[in-house]
Amino acid sequence: MTLALIFEQLLNGLQFGLMLFLMSAGLTLVFGVMGLINLAHGSLYMIGAFFCAVAAGATGNFWLGLAAGMAAAAAAGALIEMLVIRRLYDRDHLDQVLATFALILILSEATKMVFGPFPLYLNAPPILSGTVNLGLVDYPLYRLALIGFGLLVALGLWLLIARTRLGIRIRAGENDREMIAALGVNIRALYTVVFALGAALAGMAGALVGAVQAVQVGMGEPVLILAFVVIVIGGIGSIRGAMVGALLVGVIDTMGRFLLPRAFAVFLDASQASGIGAALASMLIYLLMALVLVLRPKGLFPLHA
Repeated sequence: MTLALIFEQLLNGLQFGLMLFLMSAGLTLVFGVMGLINLAHGSLYMIGAFFCAVAAGATGNFWLGLAAGMAAAAAAGALIEMLVIRRLYDRDHLDQVLATFALILILSEATKMVFGPFPLYLNAPPILSGTVNLGLVDYPLYRLALIGFGLLVALGLWLLIARTRLGIRIRAGENDREMIAALGVNIRALYTVVFALGAALAGMAGALVGAVQAVQVGMGEPVLILAFVVIVIGGIGSIRGAMVGALLVGVIDTMGRFLLPRAFAVFLDASQASGIGAALASMLIYLLMALVLVLRPKGLFPLHA
């Protein structure tokens, strides 16, 4: 195990964490403003990936595919909000969970009907192919671009929330939705915009990750579980918390899967070390979540401390 290999895995963890942030930011935004538990958020991630893969394959242009994936996810999110979610705001969380779980099943079957049951494959744009020398390691340029892209989106989202009129309304909606409705803000339109924004972020994450892994039905559910872990760690409704939580989860999960099997290999045979190390590595982020909940029950950066 060399320093170069550790550095490479740290970069992988950073890239994974920033993609988790794109997924988690929309989820925490929706929960913070609307108080809604949306289990179908992972399906919007999947929709973005599928539309990106199909559009990029048809046009030969990855960037048009990315735009198509984001637009499709945003449109699907807006339709879901208007047709389904809007009826759930005044219902308890159990009704929200059941309804959005049903949406997972519906969207998965609809995706199979439209795109077929087989995985699709998305190629990274030619300009981002190959590797770049970082001194210690030659790192894939596309993965490095994902890190930069994630940071730019995080900055743009912060500017949107902190410096724009829409951001003011979103923050006001998080604190007192009845008051901003009384002041003349169209709360229904605001909710639709916020839900579509969260869906677009999820679709963007799915499209970007689609060039690293296969695009397939059900790809959003494992990421959704991690996104919920992220927002619990960071603090529900907090964009800053989503960023910190996503980076913690990404780096700890990646480094755990890399280091633990090697640590156990010191005193166990290779097969046992691999099995035990992988099992413990998969538990690390949940242990981290439990520790955070014990020490800070509202998360690291709660929206309402």
